[in-house]
Amino acid sequence: MKTDNHVMTETGDMLLSFIQAVNAEDFETARGFVNDDMKFIGVMGSRDGADNYFNDMAKMKFKYAVKKVFADDGDVCLFYDIDMGGVTAFSCGWYHLVNGKIDTIRVLFDPRPVIEASQKK
Repeated sequence: MKTDNHVMTETGDMLLSFIQAVNAEDFETARGFVNDDMKFIGVMGSRDGADNYFNDMAKMKFKYAVKKVFADDGDVCLFYDIDMGGVTAFSCGWYHLVNGKIDTIRVLFDPRPVIEASQKK
């Protein structure tokens, strides 16, 4: 039998492994952590399907510096700084898991620095 703390640690560790693979641009490994029909919902847009999400991630090459992990059953919340290629934003990501894989990612951050940087280009 697993204790609540053990389940939370397993789920949080899985999410950190996913983030580590994304940071290393090892999208094949990262892809193994998500459901095929996963959904990404963010401040600047949404994606349906893992293939669409990873195609964009391969182009953007974001880097995550995780500050805090909270896990509760099939939900994990991360606070992190995300380097978006010249702009770093403090962000919050809510990862919902179904059958042990990421099914939904919801991300919040202040988009103003990103918008300002894109207007200067």
